[in-house]
Amino acid sequence: MEREDFFNRRPGMIGERNFSQYAVLVVMVETEEGPAFLFEKRAATLNRQPGEICFPGGRLENGETPMAAAIRETIEELLVDREQIEILGPGDLFISPFNFIIHPFIAILRDYQYSFGREEVSAVFTAPVHYFQEHKPKKYLNLLSHEQPNDFPYECIPGGKNYPWFKGTYEINFYTYHGDVIWGMTAGIVESAVELIQRYHLLEGIYRKID
Repeated sequence: MEREDFFNRRPGMIGERNFSQYAVLVVMVETEEGPAFLFEKRAATLNRQPGEICFPGGRLENGETPMAAAIRETIEELLVDREQIEILGPGDLFISPFNFIIHPFIAILRDYQYSFGREEVSAVFTAPVHYFQEHKPKKYLNLLSHEQPNDFPYECIPGGKNYPWFKGTYEINFYTYHGDVIWGMTAGIVESAVELIQRYHLLEGIYRKID
């Protein structure tokens, strides 16, 4: 690397090595109501977030790119072929205060027959994109505060144990569609994806609404 390369470098994120990396595919399929997001209901037997609603995705494997991970997980969870997936582009990163990053990719899934692998998924369902364009999520704030370990070196900082730590908030989105609650990380990714779909006109010429 030369000094000239520095100006054009893509900035990294300080502390990124401490974050787990995940990728999801924001899947859209064609339905009678027009383009719709395809959601999974996680199997009740899973250790993490059983029964919750999500997009297909998972943790990056060693040496794997986020896009490759999102595609691999979608193929495994929905039992589809790579040729059925058309990647439209990257979504915005979801950075959690709980030390993980989610890389979303917005995609079209063609000729989907509503198959899924039952080890990870208990059901799938669709919700029209226009529903999320017309209904904003309800937002609630989760309060975040500092909790130091017993061996924290208070003697090294001004004020010691009385140091005025910042307190933060963590916004949590909720959508309800026909009795299903889409919330948290997935709802945050939905809101961002809808904005990108509108801003970049991603669905023009791809889908025709069926009357």
